Amino acid sequence: MKLMLTGGHLAPALAIVEELAGRKNTHVNLVFVGRKYAIDSEQTLSLEYKEITKKNISFVPLQSGRLSRLLNWRSVKSLLKIPGGFINAYLIIARERPDAVMTFGGYIAVPVAFWSFLFRIPVFTHEQTVNPGLANRIIARFSRKVYLSFAEAAKFFPAGKTVITGNPVRTAVLKVDKKPFTIEKTRPAIYITGGSLGSHSINQIIKEIIVKLLNCYIVIHQTGETKEYHDYEDLLKIKEKLPKELANRYYPVKHFFDDELGYIFHVCDLVIGRSGANTFFELAVLNKPAIFIPLPWSGNGEQEKHARIFAEAGTGEIFYQSEDPRTLLALADKISTDINRYRRNFRSLHHLYKKNAAEYIVNEILAQA
Repeated sequence: MKLMLTGGHLAPALAIVEELAGRKNTHVNLVFVGRKYAIDSEQTLSLEYKEITKKNISFVPLQSGRLSRLLNWRSVKSLLKIPGGFINAYLIIARERPDAVMTFGGYIAVPVAFWSFLFRIPVFTHEQTVNPGLANRIIARFSRKVYLSFAEAAKFFPAGKTVITGNPVRTAVLKVDKKPFTIEKTRPAIYITGGSLGSHSINQIIKEIIVKLLNCYIVIHQTGETKEYHDYEDLLKIKEKLPKELANRYYPVKHFFDDELGYIFHVCDLVIGRSGANTFFELAVLNKPAIFIPLPWSGNGEQEKHARIFAEAGTGEIFYQSEDPRTLLALADKISTDINRYRRNFRSLHHLYKKNAAEYIVNEILAQA
């Protein structure tokens, strides 16, 4: 059987890959369709390309455009790429002829799902967020099944197609596999992340308070490697100018691979970052308190909603990137001084995590394809 994976959310796709790899008597030939470059203009290899090829899975690059709520030159250029994306997706489906297609949202999955449907190839999709974006609402029309992380998302899809499976979580984040470095826990550790591309906005905030953070914490900082902003290089220069004692507690890194994240989550006490669905579920499983910084322009305010669920459960706090950076520092201190209470409160979120999500999805695909 040949299974094609595609979409904008890499973490649940990797969970499906792990589930299939663990089945000794099941042979599935995997192919992944995605972005080879994180930003086309910079030709910087995407994390999905690095992760997928590292696992010796066939990677097929696809460029496509997207619809945007904003009207500017960048959105117009993206819009003009949509026809080319559909043409290339047709060629990919015609050449690869998969037995089934599993999508994980995002604009790049739309043309793949469309042509798969016309080729009568079974399409399955997973929706990670509490408030689905336009791409998955379109993809649902071509899908046999739509798997949901949140029950609240069901109202956006045809009732006969939806199944609440929970979010597939990578087992890699639950165990210590590979250590990118070794940290001596002399004080609490904070993991700051802006996602696979990093976040320039978050990096700018951290630059203003990094010295004060390092006076109290070990800081692991996933910066991304976007050339336009050269945040990683700027933060390295800041580190070089720090007193040795503080510099030794600061770990700026462009990105972490799947097999390195388990150690990072194991060693950190607090996470600061965006409130995407995959981060939400991984931290809920790991009982890791967070300060979520919702992406202001996330689809339908989904990140704001995820962050509010965490905050209302007492498992984290919300910081808006327009606020004074000193407020972020105060929130870190607030959680650190009462960390055990935040950890205990995760009991109220455990019902959202369904341990066998990846197993259920794989079983359905194998049965119906």
